[in-house]
Amino acid sequence: MKISTKGRYALRLMLDLAVNHTGEYITIKNIAKRQEISEKYLEQIITHLSRAGLVKSARGAQGGYMLAKQPPEYTVGEILRVMEGSLAPVACLDENSDGCDRADECATLEVWQRLEKAINEVVDGITLADLVESQKKKAPFNYVI
Repeated sequence: MKISTKGRYALRLMLDLAVNHTGEYITIKNIAKRQEISEKYLEQIITHLSRAGLVKSARGAQGGYMLAKQPPEYTVGEILRVMEGSLAPVACLDENSDGCDRADECATLEVWQRLEKAINEVVDGITLADLVESQKKKAPFNYVI
């Protein structure tokens, strides 16, 4: 399984919103500058996050984006699934799949099921708040809070 650039950047964007939260909306321009990601690309990503209800937006001079919930209420898995869809390592385990005709005789199915379980345990066991704390330790002077 490979996480796409959109998935990775969405996680960075959400972390940026969490780390730099002051109660005011944050512009894409500021996030793009801090994260060294194109504004156009971030606009595409933020649209998905906004539609999923993970971020709130405001228009106008004081407009921008902020988290819709508190950082402990988000998991890495939730954010990645908005951008990536299923995190299943093989198509037959995808929730939109009809399964596989060979499932009853497939010796490798258990491998994929265990891998999927491990992936989900990791990404659903890490919150945005956990990443904020990690970011503070790694770069203590690169945030507003």
